[in-house]
Amino acid sequence: MSTPIRVAQVLNRMESGGVEAVVMNYYRHIDREKVQFDFYFFEGSSFPQRQELERMGAGIFSIPAYSHPVSYHRALHRAFKERKYQIVHAHLSTMSLFALFAAWRAGVPVRICHNHSTAHWGEGKKTLLKYLLRPFNKLFATQYFACSETAGRWMYGDRCFNKGKVHVMPNAIDIGRFAFCEDHRIRLRKQLGIGGKIPILGHVGRYTYAKNHLFLLQCFAEYLKQQPQARLLLIGEGECTARIQQEIARLQIGHAVIQAGPQRDTAPFYSAMDAFCLPSFYEGLPVVALEAQANGLPCLFSQIVPVQACVLPQTLCLKLSDGTARWAEGIAKQMGKRTDQAQEAMAAAHFDIREQCSRLERFYLGQRRT
Repeated sequence: MSTPIRVAQVLNRMESGGVEAVVMNYYRHIDREKVQFDFYFFEGSSFPQRQELERMGAGIFSIPAYSHPVSYHRALHRAFKERKYQIVHAHLSTMSLFALFAAWRAGVPVRICHNHSTAHWGEGKKTLLKYLLRPFNKLFATQYFACSETAGRWMYGDRCFNKGKVHVMPNAIDIGRFAFCEDHRIRLRKQLGIGGKIPILGHVGRYTYAKNHLFLLQCFAEYLKQQPQARLLLIGEGECTARIQQEIARLQIGHAVIQAGPQRDTAPFYSAMDAFCLPSFYEGLPVVALEAQANGLPCLFSQIVPVQACVLPQTLCLKLSDGTARWAEGIAKQMGKRTDQAQEAMAAAHFDIREQCSRLERFYLGQRRT
């Protein structure tokens, strides 16, 4: 039996975010006798995946953050050169430039830039930096990947995308694992102290600017005027935690907001919900949108969510400019309309991890050099 090809997966942090979930989904389902992953991520990560990765045989390497560019470059360049990787796969949006430059200097023949997001000018200097760095990612990448057409066009440009130079590799999921489960619903609602008939609006995502939690809270406050019994279930944490807590207090809705924190396994929580809301400022292709729909949940998304991610026919998309009152109406319209046709629809839309993992595996193996 031949030795598996080892692929260096370069991420930001190993937390419970969407990009980490994407890479972990592929790693769990890839044939690890043919392809193995080594994970490179920032020091100080909470790293909830450690035991699972160790069990699966992954290489685990913490490195300085790219906010310390000299140390970051040295660590990656040394690792890539010493371990003689044939493939480096970077998942850092426009910051992939620095990992790809290190891979280029180390002589790595296959250097993949994989974009999972876009940008929004509400983030000011951060977005300006993204736009300044964006053109340079193609300099050191040999392969262009993106999670959706939207993310591909944003990172690499329409001309590059239209020429077929971008591989769209969807953020696929294990569809069956997210199917609705009545037992999970009963257990979690009991655990949360919520009766079976109380409507729960759900959201899963890191507490970051992109996810637009403040608007979500304002929309829920409007909906609460119609349904005083309703609850908002938030799963996640992040740098905007303090601002979110302040907004909950300002709106005086603390009694109706349940903050469950980050969860290693979010799948059971979707069954406890009655509707799902994602009012993001920007997205590449949100994993949580796929997970919620795989559960059959009626969803309400902002219109920036790529149309590719809107699988179920009952999914509703609104503009953020429509305002909180209109969004509250949308929540009321969606609440409780779960479908039992979700699994078939998600598979037909090619979001099954097994299908997409076979594609990625073939790609990696096709790059092997003897």
